[in-house]
Amino acid sequence: MSVQARRDTGPEMAVRRLLYASGHRYRLQRRVPGFPRRTIDIAFPGPKVAVFLDGCFWHGCPEHATHPKANAAWWRNKLDGNIARDRETTEHLVEQGWTVLRFWEHEDPVAVADRVATTLSVTARRR
Repeated sequence: MSVQARRDTGPEMAVRRLLYASGHRYRLQRRVPGFPRRTIDIAFPGPKVAVFLDGCFWHGCPEHATHPKANAAWWRNKLDGNIARDRETTEHLVEQGWTVLRFWEHEDPVAVADRVATTLSVTARRR
């Protein structure tokens, strides 16, 4: 597990390039307020928009998640813990006034970047 990329994954880089090219500036790996060991993949602190790009295996994608057969109980516990932690992080950020966007790694980067840009423009209009 220590070899798994936690940041700068292919899908994350593709979305970041598209956002940057469209003029959006962001912060990377910003700590979640109140949870010092958790980070936001792509953060827009001004409008308080948090973007997470979740891996299908590690975060339990309904379409692509697999369940290892070796040491199955340990893996089930591990993956369920990841899903619960994601839910807790999202709820905490929403309580803090953030807009949270979660995407799967298999989603089209152009569609993801468009949705983030739309959310940013809607959030800017509200201010």
